[in-house]
Amino acid sequence: MTESSEKLKTSKIGKLEDKVISLLSLDFDSGSPIYIGESNIEHMKNTHPDDYNKYGNKISEIISAPDYLRQNPKDGSIEYVKEYRVNNEFVKVAVRVSGSGVLFARSVYVLNANRINNFIKKGTLKKLDK
Repeated sequence: MTESSEKLKTSKIGKLEDKVISLLSLDFDSGSPIYIGESNIEHMKNTHPDDYNKYGNKISEIISAPDYLRQNPKDGSIEYVKEYRVNNEFVKVAVRVSGSGVLFARSVYVLNANRINNFIKKGTLKKLDK
């Protein structure tokens, strides 16, 4: 195996938009790239395989056009949530910061509608104005 084939491949799937930085009061530069790596995809497939099969191809779309945003107080991840009205599902993509300060999409899964409504009522899930 060559050195280059041992490296995990990563792809840029989005960027941190000004509106996200502003709404969540984040300390990041506008346009910071968001990546996904092979290990992230494997994690998604292993933890939520049905949700990944259904929405894995929508990760970039969810990041670029979320309906709601939240910063997770436990791990600081940025949670992008999109409502798919056709399926009546809210889908979350969590983006985490690596130890070196790089943003990676880490998970994708369908959220419980009651949980969404509770987050909205508490004000921890913020509606993103289009």
